[in-house]
Amino acid sequence: MAEIEIYTSPFCGFCSAAKRLLDKKGVAYREIDVTTNSSERQEMTKRSGGSRTVPQIFVDGEHLGDCMEIMEMDADGELDTRLGL
Repeated sequence: MAEIEIYTSPFCGFCSAAKRLLDKKGVAYREIDVTTNSSERQEMTKRSGGSRTVPQIFVDGEHLGDCMEIMEMDADGELDTRLGL
């Protein structure tokens, strides 16, 4: 199974939508709340190539993007492959 990480913040509608999609896929993920942890936010920004918005999703260390990007991957049938399903 792929290692999935999602950087989030509470009360973020896009974060909730991304987590719902991952939950629907039945995959486990590690959620990293960047709200009050500036070092985690800096790590997210660096890993994502400069993206500062949440969520940011990574699979096996590869940056997939934000909520809209994984939803587009899902619509195109690419997400399951990226998630190792």
